[in-house]
Amino acid sequence: MIATARSFGATLLERIGNTPLVNLERLTAHLPGVHIAGKAEWANPGGSVKDRAAAAIVLDFQQRGLLKFHHPPGTHGRALMDATSGNTGIAYAMLGAALGFPVTLCVPANVSAERKHILAAYGAQVIWTDPADGSDGAIRTARALAEAEPESYLYADQYGNEQNWKAHYRTTANEIWKQTEGQVTHFVAGLGTSGTFMGTTRRLKELNPKIQCISMQPDSPFNGFEGLKHMATAIVPPIYDPNLADVSILMETERAYAMAKELGRKDGLLVGVSAAGAVATSLQIAEQEARAGREAVIVTILCDSADKYLSERFWREG
Repeated sequence: MIATARSFGATLLERIGNTPLVNLERLTAHLPGVHIAGKAEWANPGGSVKDRAAAAIVLDFQQRGLLKFHHPPGTHGRALMDATSGNTGIAYAMLGAALGFPVTLCVPANVSAERKHILAAYGAQVIWTDPADGSDGAIRTARALAEAEPESYLYADQYGNEQNWKAHYRTTANEIWKQTEGQVTHFVAGLGTSGTFMGTTRRLKELNPKIQCISMQPDSPFNGFEGLKHMATAIVPPIYDPNLADVSILMETERAYAMAKELGRKDGLLVGVSAAGAVATSLQIAEQEARAGREAVIVTILCDSADKYLSERFWREG
């Protein structure tokens, strides 16, 4: 009997989530009773944590009849439109290629060369926006295009779409709880759309209200964190609730760069700048807990690997 194609392995959508938890033992070797672990989100098929939210948004649109998959040859539906600094756009582009719908993205022109190459490889249409305007400029451009041409574009609005945080409420938080056998005491994540932090925190607090949830954001509007927002000076995502974090930490780009290099050279882990910033934040919390004589299991999000950032100059400095 010939096996069906499905029996040979998981579909692309089924491969999203259930990412490994990586113990960062060396970082806390000098801190008895304190542990840091990171969710290796680069294991998602699109290479980042953003696969989760993008898939949830796309499937919700499809289920509501707003987005059609696998158009017949020679026909085109409305294009999925969104603003992105890269990773969510890559996830949309991957899903569009696999599921058969067009994707148009508004992206700051100064994103890494690797991200530009990946978007081109998936065949997404990209509108490059002024680098000086950052992600906010891309948001304004996407909104304007969607309003001007509603028959051409379906605006996904990852910054305001409830499916963003709900994806993490349903998946990321429950995975962390299961992988730590309910022993997680602290959760750390960076703020971009804020969906990862919002959804994971809401669910973890339901599972154990004592879990401390710490948000991290750049310490300045001018920073090296692609995808993260300095909330005080940025367009604040509608899904963001500033009251949800137990602690909010501002992170310097230079500290994240240093941690990225340290993780690569001493742990064999090549992670992106935002992931490195989250690890640096986790280490700060770990040291505080150790000084107070408390045990802790700190889990953070390693949102992507370094493969989209290796052209950055800081890797070759120092």
